[in-house]
Amino acid sequence: MKHIISMSEESISKFLSLILRHKPEKIGIELDQNGWVDVDELIDKSNIYGVIFDTETLKHIVETDSKNRFALKNGKIRANQGHSINIELGLKSQKPPEVLYHGTGEKSVKSILSTGLQKRGRQHVHLSTNIETATKVGQRHGSPFIFKVLAGQMYKDGFDFFLSDNGVWLTDYVPTKYIING
Repeated sequence: MKHIISMSEESISKFLSLILRHKPEKIGIELDQNGWVDVDELIDKSNIYGVIFDTETLKHIVETDSKNRFALKNGKIRANQGHSINIELGLKSQKPPEVLYHGTGEKSVKSILSTGLQKRGRQHVHLSTNIETATKVGQRHGSPFIFKVLAGQMYKDGFDFFLSDNGVWLTDYVPTKYIING
């Protein structure tokens, strides 16, 4: 089946992240309490908005996304994490690895060392299991800087951790005492 694309698949993926994580109202859709929306409605409203794609293109984007940002299930789609809108992802608290990593830009290091890792406009702080992933995240914010997070100790001290469908560890806040500089 031929893909209908008025933008690159990368641009469509970025648009989907915006709509499914932050601004569904931009195209006039509503996500359910768990962040799901009907695929046909998403495609129809996106096409009306001027971002043209079809079901096959959407499936291809979901299946080939290296970060597994989206989930498709029973004719519905959602973003796996990273929402700035209130969504209940249905994640259960889990014991994290002893050490996790957080990548950021060097310009944020002083603030983080002062206040800890905060979720800011998102629902959670995002943490990685490896330095490579954290470095890629940090590069999006300038020159990358990687913090080690003593997640195992945080968990022992009563902090909740969640593992998203795409392997990102999530928590609400990381106090400075659990952060190792570099």
